[in-house]
Amino acid sequence: MTYRAVLGTRHVLRLLAGTLTGRMPSGMVAVSLVLWITGGGRSLATASTLAAVYGLAASLTQPLKGRLMDRHGQTRVSAPASVIASGSLLALPVIGPDDSLWAIGAAVALAGLANPPLESGLRALWPSVVTDPGQRKVIQALDTGSQGLMYVTGPLLATWLATSFGADTALAAASALGMLGTAAVLTSTPSRAWRPGREEATEATRPASRKRLASGGMVLLCTGLAALGVSLGGLSVWAAAIAELHRANWLTGVVPAAFSTGSFLGGLFFARLRRRATPATQLICTAALFSTGWLGLLIQSGPQAAMVAASLPGLFLTMVITCGFETVDTIAPAARSTEAYSWLILAVGTGQATGTVLAGTLADHLLGLSALPAAGAALATAVFTLSRPALGPRRRPGRHRRTSTPPLFRRHR
Repeated sequence: MTYRAVLGTRHVLRLLAGTLTGRMPSGMVAVSLVLWITGGGRSLATASTLAAVYGLAASLTQPLKGRLMDRHGQTRVSAPASVIASGSLLALPVIGPDDSLWAIGAAVALAGLANPPLESGLRALWPSVVTDPGQRKVIQALDTGSQGLMYVTGPLLATWLATSFGADTALAAASALGMLGTAAVLTSTPSRAWRPGREEATEATRPASRKRLASGGMVLLCTGLAALGVSLGGLSVWAAAIAELHRANWLTGVVPAAFSTGSFLGGLFFARLRRRATPATQLICTAALFSTGWLGLLIQSGPQAAMVAASLPGLFLTMVITCGFETVDTIAPAARSTEAYSWLILAVGTGQATGTVLAGTLADHLLGLSALPAAGAALATAVFTLSRPALGPRRRPGRHRRTSTPPLFRRHR
């Protein structure tokens, strides 16, 4: 299965590019906030806490927005959410970094809470856009890997804009890119045609369906992914600490970019890999590799070695996340797939915010800060391993709702 064949499928490139652009604030805001707050004379701990508030707020409402999307379609949810999120980011330069922390925190929290659920929405669109099961596996891995580009381009772009034109410009650019990408996705034919079918919408309202979504397997999977998110949250603070240690501010953006580059390359490899094991088994194996990759951070060395050390665990991130989504396909009800994907995003985001706060408390203890990502990934591996029986397949992956009208967008079983 070639990348050219998959990417040549109608609508694929637009949906990938639009989602990547629309989610660019997720890659830019954390770095922009750190540079904006510290540039205003406040501490790194304060900056990391605000970055954590944004990440946590962005994750908390994902399941609610996913459920609303399953019932009312994508445009009615993501369009107003994008306007509110972008407006809140634009309000920060008006408030100023030296103004009330309550006002800053409120704007940051609102920007996160209103963050549109583009990734879970895109996951729900793929079965109607890419109907071949083999191509769908490739596009899902490419989807996860390409999102890593957001964390390559985002930090670099934010760092460059902040150092060249000021952090206010970086925040404004994040706001504009978020709205532009969301508009590109919502005006596409698959997004406009996508509707929850009557049968699935009815199932989504039944109490039994709610119980199935909140199964033991889903809870354990989300717990493991939250532990995985701790690793991601610790990385950005570790990068800032390394940059301060070596007096090289550029490392703040380059180290996360190196990690995300590894994630993208790992995703390209994983998309072409023939996989015979169950998603749960693949999840455990890739999580173990991910936790091992973090050990390089414990080696205290120069800037170049720090970039290499950050790229190693990145090679396995796309693999873990892809296996997590594929595991959801086997244990969650098809009628609530968008909401189920949103719970995974919430789990990772919550863990990431927790990791950022924990890393902030360890900012003056470099060895402990360096060990935090490996500890989070090791905990995730342990959770996945112990919960293996609950993560087994319960239904055939890839079953999703019907879409309206065009044959191209009808459900294929």
